[in-house]
Amino acid sequence: MANKRLDHVGIVVRDLESTIRFYTEIVGLELKGRLTHTNGVFQLAFLGFGGSDETEIELIQGYSYDLPAEGTVHHFAIHVDDIQQEFARIQALSGVELIDQEIVTLPNGYQYFFIYGPEKEWIEFFQR
Repeated sequence: MANKRLDHVGIVVRDLESTIRFYTEIVGLELKGRLTHTNGVFQLAFLGFGGSDETEIELIQGYSYDLPAEGTVHHFAIHVDDIQQEFARIQALSGVELIDQEIVTLPNGYQYFFIYGPEKEWIEFFQR
């Protein structure tokens, strides 16, 4: 099986700027990158520790502003070495419900697709 690891956890936020400030100034994460999703709506920010390519937090603004007071974890992501191979493997399995019908490529070249877990949790397969 291909090398897999937890890549990041996606958190839906109301205010990207204040959330970035909190996670950098209070928690001590580093802002590793920002971009606008290819859909032109979502603003994404990637944060991590130590300047490496380790597990990080992805902040997502614009997905929903109707959030509960305690915040919302939107998804967790599994890093894969070959997104095409992983997409084909998942498509061939019975009983797996795809959220994305094709692989999405972000402006920075990262690629991903989502599936539902058994409790309708969102699971992302992600390649840098």
